[in-house]
Amino acid sequence: MDNILIIRLSSLGDIIHTLPAFSALREKKPEAKIVWIVEENGREILDLVPGIDRIVVAKTKGWKVTSLKSWSEVKRIRKNIRNRDQTAIDFQGLVKSGVVAYLSRAKRRIGFHRKNLKEPITSIFYTDQLKEISEQTHVIQKNLSLLSLVGIEEDQFLFPLVVPDALQRSTLKMLEALSYKDSEKLVILNVGAAWVTKRWDPERWVELIHLLKTNRNDLFFLLLWGNEEEKRIADNIKNETSFSAVPFLNIKDVIALIKRANLVVSGDTFALQAACALSTPVVGIFGPTTPSRNGPFSPNDRVAFHEMECSHCYQRKCSTVECLKKITAEEVGGLCLEVLEGCA
Repeated sequence: MDNILIIRLSSLGDIIHTLPAFSALREKKPEAKIVWIVEENGREILDLVPGIDRIVVAKTKGWKVTSLKSWSEVKRIRKNIRNRDQTAIDFQGLVKSGVVAYLSRAKRRIGFHRKNLKEPITSIFYTDQLKEISEQTHVIQKNLSLLSLVGIEEDQFLFPLVVPDALQRSTLKMLEALSYKDSEKLVILNVGAAWVTKRWDPERWVELIHLLKTNRNDLFFLLLWGNEEEKRIADNIKNETSFSAVPFLNIKDVIALIKRANLVVSGDTFALQAACALSTPVVGIFGPTTPSRNGPFSPNDRVAFHEMECSHCYQRKCSTVECLKKITAEEVGGLCLEVLEGCA
């Protein structure tokens, strides 16, 4: 029997992007014992994924060589994942994930080519590396390509996310408390993002809401946020439009809400990736990242993106953010109407 250790520790959107690789592993190796090591917040996603034999939670954020607490965590992780007779597959490509692969003592430790790694030195922890692939390749396909090293060739993007009925019912109750009616189309506007360079201007969101409301009177808008800074943005937009912001939601709640939505409008962040995984229609707003690599893949989805000399920079800070400023409310509104009419 195969023993497989999946290493994808963090970044909620990237955990979503790794699910098709897990799905392929489970389908092609039904008898395999599959363990996934992940940080605490990512566990909420994996709890909705049937077929994982064991989830190991790691506390790798802020690891420091000089910290006794970090060394204690290293020992705990090693105890929980150590197994010589296994294959460790590192989908993350950071030094910390490479260290986790090494701690597993797996006889095979698989990772991307050093030129495809965020931190190339991580390659020293691998026994096998994938040949170099284009960074224009969608991240999901990139992850699937890594499986070729264990004899699996797969191109389908399958997401084994299961939202329990009880969670769907509680989501509906929350929406009804916000005056949502089942006859309305639910439009989720995800106004936040971890990177400042991925956040569309709040004034544009206000313009978008007014534009869509003028064109369609059957829409119910809900502003989605995740942290206190994003909440302030959502509250400012709410004050300008009188539309509701969601209460604080955990990750499972967000997934259930997105599953119910008729449309999600979002920058390149977790909400967008979750919507794509759940086949919820999306309009993506892209600035410094590459839509063909990180964006939606359904032919019915749409992306607002302007190619510039500095495009694809993946910078978290920018003095101008011209790439986002070029995206107007009229442009995004037109794309939203296209998607909504196509889903009618």
